Amino acid sequence: MPSILVVGATRGLGASLVKKYAAADGNIVYGTTRSYSAPSGFPERVKWFCGVDLTSSTVGDDIVKLFGEAKPLSTVIITAGHFSTEDISIEKGPNWDEELRMYTTSSIAPVFIVHRLLHAGLLHQGSKVILISSEAGSIGLRHEKEGGGNYAHHASKSALNMVGKLLSLDLKERGVIVSIVHPGFMRTEMTKGVGYDKYWDVGGAVTPDEAASSLIQWTRDLNGSKSGQFWAPRGPSDIGTVEETMGKDVETPLQLPW
Repeated sequence: MPSILVVGATRGLGASLVKKYAAADGNIVYGTTRSYSAPSGFPERVKWFCGVDLTSSTVGDDIVKLFGEAKPLSTVIITAGHFSTEDISIEKGPNWDEELRMYTTSSIAPVFIVHRLLHAGLLHQGSKVILISSEAGSIGLRHEKEGGGNYAHHASKSALNMVGKLLSLDLKERGVIVSIVHPGFMRTEMTKGVGYDKYWDVGGAVTPDEAASSLIQWTRDLNGSKSGQFWAPRGPSDIGTVEETMGKDVETPLQLPW
């Protein structure tokens, strides 16, 4: 019986993943929330881990304790993130606390979560760990037409990409697959909150449900040959610098440059 853990499950992509996985017979679905109470509007069969804070140094231990005697997981998807805009100006220059929050949530917490799950026996041969990154974290895709700024958001995703690569090497002999994924530019409260909703139409943004469907298919078909690699399952349609950096003739799914 497949068991799936979605870290960051109450909004956007995470919420869509939980609902879709829970709709399939036979799945055991766990979701985490920072709140100390379970969210409403989800299938009753979802098992909620409340009070899980990715900025806490104990986040990995906290999740393991909530599992108790659960059996090993088939899939772990870490989708939690934070996005605060910044640029080189005085008015919107880098904010220390916001930068720490972005780096901690995106690229520090996943290491501790995977480490603790592994040593608690919750990851085993055939388990799949999906790290939700972004094309924003690709240095190879950065191009002058999109300019600079958003230092911590982009760099924290670059750091997550490296985390995923290193974890894939450490977990290879244990048979655990690690996939680093750009799930697509999405129409979420997060992108709207930083003003990116003005790019939704021209940028080919999709709904979280659409992104979740393609991610679930990607995860289902995933095998060890792609472990430790950085992919866009939905292809290049929402990545504005592909033509300038990778050329016109690219495939879907698309392996992205670091």
